Amino acid sequence: MPQITPFRSIRPNPILASRIAALPYDVYNRKEALAEVEREPRSFLRIDRAETQFPEDVDLYDERVYQKARELLERSVADGSFIMEEKPYYYIYELTMNGRTQTGIAACSSIDDYIGGVIRKHENTRQDKELDRIRHVDVTNANTGPIFLAYRSRNEINEIVNAQKKRTPLYDFISRDGIGHRVWRIERGEIIQRLQSLFEEISCTYIADGHHRCASAVKVGLKRRREHPGYTGEEEFNRFLSVLFPDDQLEILPYNRVVKDLNGHTVEEFLKAVERAHFRLSPPRREGISPQRKGTFGMFLKGGWYLLTAEDSLFCDDPVKGLDVSVLQDHLLGPVLGIGDPRTDNRIDFVGGIRGLGELERRASGDMEIAFSLYPTSIQELLRVADAGMMMPPKSTWFEPKLRSGLFIHSLEEWN
Repeated sequence: MPQITPFRSIRPNPILASRIAALPYDVYNRKEALAEVEREPRSFLRIDRAETQFPEDVDLYDERVYQKARELLERSVADGSFIMEEKPYYYIYELTMNGRTQTGIAACSSIDDYIGGVIRKHENTRQDKELDRIRHVDVTNANTGPIFLAYRSRNEINEIVNAQKKRTPLYDFISRDGIGHRVWRIERGEIIQRLQSLFEEISCTYIADGHHRCASAVKVGLKRRREHPGYTGEEEFNRFLSVLFPDDQLEILPYNRVVKDLNGHTVEEFLKAVERAHFRLSPPRREGISPQRKGTFGMFLKGGWYLLTAEDSLFCDDPVKGLDVSVLQDHLLGPVLGIGDPRTDNRIDFVGGIRGLGELERRASGDMEIAFSLYPTSIQELLRVADAGMMMPPKSTWFEPKLRSGLFIHSLEEWN
């Protein structure tokens, strides 16, 4: 049973919340992060990506970068940009995108739940990507980016959340990308206790987005345990910041693929190879193809879109091999285009579905030669893979809307 606990948040002054709230640190490259901080100097990105405060010749992972992040966070608390709560609370965080709303509970999750598999994952992590966030969490002494968790929806939890949303929110704003954000604080002790008890009745939670942030937070917690051998388990470093959403409110967008070349094939040879790989191929057309059902793929090549339909023989009951991303990789990208390991092959790149088909056309007409649009992985497929203790191929899911960083910060040490 998951340990989902309230926490004493560091959160923005309400008059600054809309300016401080920022997309996750890994959405941006260095140039984009700098441009965003120059546009909005209050953006939390200046703390999450503190290299924006240095010249370009300073390495991203220079120790000065992490010390600057801590300095900026402490200064923001000291000057009143952030408020430190006096008591532990749960928070309700609602996001609205294109008329669709999802509502989560901001709370702390247990590092022991991650270690013991109560928090289930569906994606492998890379050590090099973890190291940066390990240093950031350790030096700032805080979890600054929430982990996006899912759980199987419970009516009792939904009813409490909906009742709390009738109150006046702490924050209510629309970000520049058109996403609505509203936050409420759950203050009554009996409601906090009831929610905590209800979460104890569910079997597990699932990482939807933020595998690297989660792994990094856990490793910092374990490091603190080694540094404090007399720890009791109640210290704040035993927990990490998360926002938990019911599964039936979540939507996954496709994670599309672009490939640099045809692996030595002419166009005619390649199209014949696709058919031999057991994909039915439609005549080309100018209109973009966004697949409307599982087992179908759009393919953009030389100015034309083709609809690919995988034959039934390519699918199986295996939770991972039966995913559309696996079918495409195992039967076309690998054997035909020569993409052996999509994690390391520099001939393939990935394009989030939020960018649309136009981005696929642009890439396949520029630095790449061919693009594939996919039908999105479903939340139920994600849960099935995680329940089986298996891992999805890289870049299988793209969640929207993205949680904002800076709205909730969890300190790893108890305040006086």
